[in-house]
Amino acid sequence: MPVRNRTLDFLNLRPYLVLSVRRTLIKNVTMKNQTVSRRQFVKLSAAAAAGLTILPGFRFGLDQLPAPMTRPFGKIPFNVTTLGLGGQASLQWTPPDVDPVPIILKAFKMGINYYDTSNLYDGSQLNFGKAFKKLNLIPGQAGYDHKLRESIFLTTKTHQRWGKPGFQEMEKVNNWSNGDPKGGAIADLKRSLSQMFGDGEGNYPEGSYVNMVLTHNLNFVEEVDVMYKGLETPLNKVEDFGVLVALRDYRDGTNHTGLNPKHEKLIRHIGLSGHISSPAMMDMIRRDKYEILDAMLIAINANDKRYLNHQHNVIPVAQAKNMGIIAMKVFADGAMYSKYADWTRNSNGVVRTVGTPELPSKPLVEYALTTPGIHTAIIGIGQISGDPLKCQLVQNFYAAQIAPDGLSEEKRKKIEKAGKIAKEGKTNYFQLAHRGLTPPQDIKISGTKEVEISWNSALAADDPLSHYEVFRGDELVATILHTPQTTTDPFRYKGPRGEGKFTVLSVDRAGIQAESELLTI
Repeated sequence: MPVRNRTLDFLNLRPYLVLSVRRTLIKNVTMKNQTVSRRQFVKLSAAAAAGLTILPGFRFGLDQLPAPMTRPFGKIPFNVTTLGLGGQASLQWTPPDVDPVPIILKAFKMGINYYDTSNLYDGSQLNFGKAFKKLNLIPGQAGYDHKLRESIFLTTKTHQRWGKPGFQEMEKVNNWSNGDPKGGAIADLKRSLSQMFGDGEGNYPEGSYVNMVLTHNLNFVEEVDVMYKGLETPLNKVEDFGVLVALRDYRDGTNHTGLNPKHEKLIRHIGLSGHISSPAMMDMIRRDKYEILDAMLIAINANDKRYLNHQHNVIPVAQAKNMGIIAMKVFADGAMYSKYADWTRNSNGVVRTVGTPELPSKPLVEYALTTPGIHTAIIGIGQISGDPLKCQLVQNFYAAQIAPDGLSEEKRKKIEKAGKIAKEGKTNYFQLAHRGLTPPQDIKISGTKEVEISWNSALAADDPLSHYEVFRGDELVATILHTPQTTTDPFRYKGPRGEGKFTVLSVDRAGIQAESELLTI
């Protein structure tokens, strides 16, 4: 599509963006009793036309920033800022001319309180460690700022599926680590603590902890089976067990696995992350009857519905269980802009600009944060700048100052339409392909005196699920409301056996239907 047409397609968003900027400008002129020179006005108007957010006041200093907006973090007793600092971009794939430590320090100065990293993010944890030394966040050292440490939420991740060190069936599941892949999940946890609070050689001071560890990048149900070993199955300390029972020991200070003889409490919460498969993540959450999972990190952006989407599938399940929900891939890992639509491999994949006139960054951030259930969005930073119009961190900060209901459904649809500008909407290389509304999953029929039909949730497409319709032949015999399926208990229909074959239809809120196979006993 020619650039000119792309620009025209996006014009229907600009009145909303410009109006938002003008309201902010007027408000801040009133509050600060400041005037705007013609030169400043031209600069601000140009920024508004490009969809960029404007700082209050006109000195553009960090002292001008408002307090960041926060939201309750699901069941976790913490109010999280709507913008979190992602641990990738220049914190992981550091360009030669970028020092990542000032990015972290600037985020702290701005009041951001959610920080994300991972054992798979190369030097990211080490960069946090350098920043934490400057911020006096190393336990046991002179000047340790305990109050500051308690004011932030620090999350890392492990891609280990087995909790048992040295277990040999790693080729059967995704089981990666930047350290010894045979070390298991606890080796990853201790590596995180050592890199961020210790010497980077495996040692960490007493009092070190991370607020949460996520099981990273869940793709397949087979991985879920492994992670729940020792919980759904008897715990065999000699043979093997999954990551969840091992992490639980270090959350609760117990030693059921034999891996925590000192009864350390090194983590406060456990969660999961995923980019690709809503069905696998839904299975992971449903099977948690052990009060293990408190949060989920999930890919969500304006092109989500062009794939097997998360916003109508796994996100409502996590929301129904009151989990903290963190958005990621707001810009499709940069593929909304100059980056190729594939996993980043080096610093060439780091985007270091702020939006484009055709596709401003602000509405993309707002889209993620107004997706029902989302509490915060982590965004990786390519670079910061003294010019707030060029500083990704400042621009993302302002874009994130939005309430959960801050966009109407009409505006969200306009942003979805605008998302197609980026690579014809084919940005989410990390997500399963669109398959449309599905029939009920795992459907079964049984019974002698009466018929019983059971099924698991259908998978939604462009619209949320509404209900299920049960037919005997051509006769509608039951309508069953869809609610997010938060346990392994299926949806059920019971009725007189009678004559005829049965079908069950999924129906979404737009009235689209998907019919099951014919069911006979």
